[in-house]
Amino acid sequence: MRKKITHSLAIIALSLLSHLTFAEKITIERIYSAPSLNGKTPKALKFSPDGQRITYLQGKADNLHRYDLWEYNLASKENKLLVDADDLFSGPETLSDEEKARRERQRVYGSGIMEYYFSNDGTALLFPLNGDIYYYNLLSKQAKRLTNTPAFETDARFSPQGNFVSYIREQNIYIKNIASGKEIQLTKDGKGNIKNGMAEFVAQEEMGRMTGYWWSPDEKHIAFLKVDESPVQTVIRNEIYAEDIKLIEQRYPATGTNNVKIKLAIIETKKKARAKFINLGKETDIYIPRVNWFPNSEQLAYQWQSRDQKTLKLNAYNLKTGKQKTLVTETSDHWINLHNDLYFLKNSDRFIWASERDGFKHLYLYSNKGKLLTQLTKGNWVVNSLKSVDEESGWLYFTGRADTPLERHLYKVPLDGKSPEHVVRISKRNGFHSIVFSKDHNSYLDRFSNINTPPQVSLHKSTGERLTWLAENKIDQNHPIAPYMDEFISPTFGTLTSDDEQATLYYKLYKPKNLIPGKKYPVIVRVYGGPHAQLVTNSWQGMDMTQYMLQQGYIVFQLDNRGSNYRGTAFEFPIYEHLGKVEVNDQITGVKYLQSLPYVDKERIGIFGHSYGGYMALMTMFKAGDYFKAGVSGAPVTDWLLYDTHYTERYLNHPKKNPEGYQQSSVFPYVKGLTGDLLVYHGMADDNVLFTNTTKLIKALQDNNKLFELMTYPGSKHSMRGKKVKVHLNNTIMDFFDRHFKTINP
Repeated sequence: MRKKITHSLAIIALSLLSHLTFAEKITIERIYSAPSLNGKTPKALKFSPDGQRITYLQGKADNLHRYDLWEYNLASKENKLLVDADDLFSGPETLSDEEKARRERQRVYGSGIMEYYFSNDGTALLFPLNGDIYYYNLLSKQAKRLTNTPAFETDARFSPQGNFVSYIREQNIYIKNIASGKEIQLTKDGKGNIKNGMAEFVAQEEMGRMTGYWWSPDEKHIAFLKVDESPVQTVIRNEIYAEDIKLIEQRYPATGTNNVKIKLAIIETKKKARAKFINLGKETDIYIPRVNWFPNSEQLAYQWQSRDQKTLKLNAYNLKTGKQKTLVTETSDHWINLHNDLYFLKNSDRFIWASERDGFKHLYLYSNKGKLLTQLTKGNWVVNSLKSVDEESGWLYFTGRADTPLERHLYKVPLDGKSPEHVVRISKRNGFHSIVFSKDHNSYLDRFSNINTPPQVSLHKSTGERLTWLAENKIDQNHPIAPYMDEFISPTFGTLTSDDEQATLYYKLYKPKNLIPGKKYPVIVRVYGGPHAQLVTNSWQGMDMTQYMLQQGYIVFQLDNRGSNYRGTAFEFPIYEHLGKVEVNDQITGVKYLQSLPYVDKERIGIFGHSYGGYMALMTMFKAGDYFKAGVSGAPVTDWLLYDTHYTERYLNHPKKNPEGYQQSSVFPYVKGLTGDLLVYHGMADDNVLFTNTTKLIKALQDNNKLFELMTYPGSKHSMRGKKVKVHLNNTIMDFFDRHFKTINP
């Protein structure tokens, strides 16, 4: 349940929407919320290695979900089509089951050019498309197909110096010399339960690691993971579609059961090379969440994580001597959060590392021998991520929450670590900034929004000075959102103190326009409530379901309870070994505040959430019926024994060590407490939160003679994708609340 809140990037011409009702318009996911380059769909913006062009994926005029590659040329200041996906491959695309699952876990949807990679010298591009690999020479503007086999090639990339392309085929690693066309199969035992160079299920879903192999900078070696899935139990999962039922055999590591066996190896990139395996220690029930090469190609760094996730080690392996050394050890009584902020400096024997050891995620400077040199950032706020390291000028650039946890800004701090508490803020406007730096550290792309400003894309100097707009996305009379801005409602932000006085809770409150004095309004609490998420932010939410609810006379309330992200470990850790307790208590604190407002009807407060939010909707309805009178639970986890090892054990520990916590964290001990009205919905092909969670809930509700409503969606996965599904689902949710809240005290 790796939380990834995504925004649809589609802007559709207003004429295409003229036949829809307003309800249908705003239930299409974030339809007006994106920046527009040429009025279409920008995604995956990147600088070219030479910094002279900015590339991005953009939907076709007649099919916004089929992507081409475009560029913005910094010299000419023009946008133009760089590579048309149809010139590479046109027609229906076929993907392997492995790639379909990989894309689902990446939350990547669409066709055409979905991924692209520059060679390090910036002269060529690589495209995985329709199970094959295409190479495009930017100098000659010629494309060629590098693979043409019945098998599927996945996880393709350039070698660091651009001489080779590597990829996975039939669970083995291959490389191809681009100039000669010669292909070398590096591993040969991949088949059945053995996978070479591939990320296992929990790595993809929970660790954010989508690959299992890594090139050395000098191209002489590849480090890779060899995964043996045989210890993992096989489950037969039903995927129910409109016209058939598919039985899917899946190696699914449910919490408390066996994980894969994993080995780390290094192999030379030449024919008939043999893999050399690294000694990972006596304990084999472990995770390898990250692997990185040192710039000199002589050492390999890998992160070793214990099964209980309370220990994380950064180890260095020397290729010549075969010796290892632990450079950093992180420990916790609760869990260690993973990060992607390891960076080896190229001009000195030092590296940057992120840690939450002082209660907040901050950056530290180490020597390559593992000696802590200095703390680079410090304070009661968190770093989001490392963005760029300019060794020549001595500055480190990162995003973080130094000003407020509700906004994400770009900052810089000196690399010498002499003033970790005095960071320099670079981003100017209040709100949320997503940053991509150029290779030379001199400029960056900023995707910005705030609660009143749809996302905008601009190019800046490293000082923060804006050079140009790439997508100003200004709301003028020609903007698709313009006809609806009079109806747009912004929220008010505030804080509450938790009932136990241990935490400050941020909330966001939306009120309908022109409240009638003396009238009491119903409230819908929109909740997620789980780890690694945050709903209350100063970022664009857009013409979404919240705006529709407001127009129908509802107040909408959101509160980030303890356990959610970007507030430090003291805010996250209270959920350890008992989910659904402190989160529910904090949501009750929010409802008590709502009940104090003169325009709120305390008898008409409902709750709605999806995924962990669906779990929260059930727990509040079952445990706090005096506060929540109606609830909608979408794709909920109901029994944590049904969820995977890495996510569940991080928060609940191993079932054998915490059986009582698992029992108390499931919804079933509290089913008898349901007194209000409940709607449950679930996609019937969900491979993340399995549909079994809902069928088990159905039986428990029936056994306890509890009436409820149910809506299932044949063929839908966890994300409930598709316009027709979204429109029907949102109408179903609103119909439910209208029937139970608008028929009383209208």
